[in-house]
Amino acid sequence: MSANAGPDWVVVAGAGGFIGGHLVKSLLRDGHRVRAVDIKPLRDWHQRHDRAENVSLDLSLREACDHALAGSVDVYNLAADMGGMGFIENNKALCMLSVLINTQLLIAAKKHRIRRFLFASSACVYNGEHQSAADLRPLRESDAYPAMPEDGYGWEKLFSERMCLHFQSDFGISVRIPRFHNVYGPYGTWDGGREKAPAAICRKVAQAKLDGRRELEIWGDGRQTRSFMYIDDCIDGVHRLMESSFSEPINLGSSELVSINQLVDLVETIAGMKLERRYLLDAPLGVRGRNSDNTLINARLGWEPNTSLASGLEPTYRWITEQMQQRALR
Repeated sequence: MSANAGPDWVVVAGAGGFIGGHLVKSLLRDGHRVRAVDIKPLRDWHQRHDRAENVSLDLSLREACDHALAGSVDVYNLAADMGGMGFIENNKALCMLSVLINTQLLIAAKKHRIRRFLFASSACVYNGEHQSAADLRPLRESDAYPAMPEDGYGWEKLFSERMCLHFQSDFGISVRIPRFHNVYGPYGTWDGGREKAPAAICRKVAQAKLDGRRELEIWGDGRQTRSFMYIDDCIDGVHRLMESSFSEPINLGSSELVSINQLVDLVETIAGMKLERRYLLDAPLGVRGRNSDNTLINARLGWEPNTSLASGLEPTYRWITEQMQQRALR
């Protein structure tokens, strides 16, 4: 690694993941010198960009974080062990161990006098009492307290938010804390158990079309609600937040609320087919309803995610279908 390079490196932790890969691409496009870091071997990264300095490191270790942040000015921490609801509900300990990554990165950020530190938080930090019905009001940033987040993953995110804020007040590190709401798009995880609802539904519909089947399996009764943010909006929001002076937790998500049944309707329309739905009522479901209140981000950044779900699903479905076809040829 170029530890003695000039002081203009931007570090993306979790660069081998879905959002991280898109973020590295955008930073390179904007002329930044990017050090992309992930624990996965380079061959397993979702995207790998040759113009970045691509490094495989275990950022739960202090020496690795010290190495990764040497000579850098900004840090984007997207690194975490996570996935869709099936993974989160069955791997609570693994999800909570991600606290080591943020802890060691903050210690290294203090040592190297990092200018700005972005921690990717999650809507899973919100109090479950505000998410017990499909039609409850959108979540405001203040709804994280009194604390009752998603067990495991949500607690880790909420604790790490507090750590970032205390490092800011005690050591002067300028932090940014977006709370992501269900990000989807091309180059995301689409199978294997870590995929989220949009990718899972796209895969299931595409598989039914490829196999000539007429049945679709849905987790839950299909009436649970969510909002889904397209990856381009996510990256745009991250940049806008990083360039702002706002340092409190803030929602970064679409306010377009849909049920899972409506999500299926949209994917079926893109695929040009209708399927019989089989509901698995004992599958992992998470909260009953969740949506993003974008009042604060509109007020502070004059912006909010605006890609419609229908528009974002089309390239997502097309990309997932291509991956399935390529796998079938191997």
